[in-house]
Order: sequence, then structure tokens, then C-alpha cells
Amino acid sequence: MTSDQMADIHARAFEGQGRAWSTDEFTQLKQDPHVFDVQAPFGFALGRVIADEAELLTIATDPAYQGQGIGRAILQILTTEAAQLGAKTVFLEVARDNMRALRLYKDFGYQEVGCRFNYYRRPDGTSVDALVLEAEIV
Repeated sequence: MTSDQMADIHARAFEGQGRAWSTDEFTQLKQDPHVFDVQAPFGFALGRVIADEAELLTIATDPAYQGQGIGRAILQILTTEAAQLGAKTVFLEVARDNMRALRLYKDFGYQEVGCRFNYYRRPDGTSVDALVLEAEIV
């Protein structure tokens, strides 16, 4: 999947939630030797592994295909690849009001370990907390 395609899916998946990532941002991230991507039809994720910790940078599924298990499959592959790269834990941030994502992460054993208050700015001027979640890789 190209950076343009990632930016397009990301923009549609996060529409109304804030600033989408640009093609240039995806291109730069994909050039980082610590960053890896997982792709599936209609979705993708970017992760980063440094030492024994992984971070889920973003995960997105085309809105027309959400609810069909694509995100779940992508997250499973990302976790497996992170483990193969030496990670023992995975961290991520998620908006407190992103209930679909929170259910997915809970199913994967993620636990809240922190909060960034008023972290995400919404287009309407409001803000929402970012929950910091962690899961052990087994």
C-alpha cells in the first residue's frame, strides 16, 4: 500500500476526529528503520519497535469495511511481527471516546496505564483525552 493510499484511508477512517496524517508523514515514517507496516485489503497499521517495546502508531480501516474483522486481523499480525522484532510489550494511545477501538484493544488484553488529558483536538474546538494502553505480548 502506498503512502497516498494510507493517507486516504486514514483521512476517511478518522473523519471528524481531527487532523489526518499526510502522505508525507506516512512516507517519512515508513523510511524509519524502527517502523514497520501491516497491510490488508482496506486497512493497515504502522508500528515501531525499539529495544523490547513496541508502539502502535496508527491503525485504520476504510469506513466502508469496518466491523468485518479487518482491524482485528491487522492488530494480530502487528502484535506477532512486533514479537518477532523483540518486543515484549505494546503501547498505544486512543481517544477516550473511540469506543470501537477500545473494545478491540480490550479484547487483545490492553490495560490503561496513563492518560494525556485534552490531548486530541476536534474540529469543533473540543478536546478529548488520549488513553495510554499497554499489553504484554505472550
